[in-house]
Amino acid sequence: MSDQDTSTRFIFKGADIRGNFVRISDSYRSAIAGHQYPEEIKHLLGEFLVAAQLMASTIKFEGKLTLQAKGNGAIRAVMAETSHDGKTRAIAQLAESAQPYDFASLKDGLLAVTIAPKGRQNYQSMVPMTGDNLAACLKHYFEQSEQLGTLFHLAVEPGRAAGMLIQQLPGQLETDEKLRSEHWRTTQILSDTLTPEELLEKDNQTILKHLFAEEDIQVLGATELNFSCSCSQERMAGALASLGSAELEEIFREEEKVELTCEFCSRSYEFNAATLTEILSRNEKLH
Repeated sequence: MSDQDTSTRFIFKGADIRGNFVRISDSYRSAIAGHQYPEEIKHLLGEFLVAAQLMASTIKFEGKLTLQAKGNGAIRAVMAETSHDGKTRAIAQLAESAQPYDFASLKDGLLAVTIAPKGRQNYQSMVPMTGDNLAACLKHYFEQSEQLGTLFHLAVEPGRAAGMLIQQLPGQLETDEKLRSEHWRTTQILSDTLTPEELLEKDNQTILKHLFAEEDIQVLGATELNFSCSCSQERMAGALASLGSAELEEIFREEEKVELTCEFCSRSYEFNAATLTEILSRNEKLH
């Protein structure tokens, strides 16, 4: 397993604090391949991919977590999706001929987190985009929706990205509120000394020893991360079918074939009237 595409959990032994490191390289490059994104958007997508993985590490579930921001400026939307087993993808939607593509263009927008557990109803929560960067917005999200102190550190450079999460858990090991508050404040001060360069260049153990030399920290298991798109011929056929039979008949009268391209992975799917009918009838039999 490459340490450049992993999510690694750790805990503070004797304290109600946990954390996670995420490092992506191959999966990050695959997620943005096939798109002509400006460098600012590639950077932002790296942050979103890392952040989605960090958030997924805080919950026990089987399914998908989606982190999405919507704005009214040059950046219409940024979205990263990850599954419980490390499959990830991302996309950005930009306004035509609008610049600059910086985080400020998402101001006054909404940050949404959607959890889709297998076999259960989806859960979504949203907060305003109030911070100057994604890490600040995510800190605000946890304060508002989870009431848990949570710190995010994100770093991106061409071809790779990394992140660290530190989160205070409900009191179990330490029940004295004053001691809990002091310990968390110290942890926050120490974690805020981490620089983006250190996060990208140094390994997990070195960072933990450097930041929290007085703490007894246990590093737990790592999950391998990889780019994976859930698009398929059947899904694309379903998207075409949603247009309705009358519109489809008109389309195929004008065009012998229709080509759809996945926005995430840029894979193209081609249909004619016969193949579309065959796929849709096959899907009906399966369901």
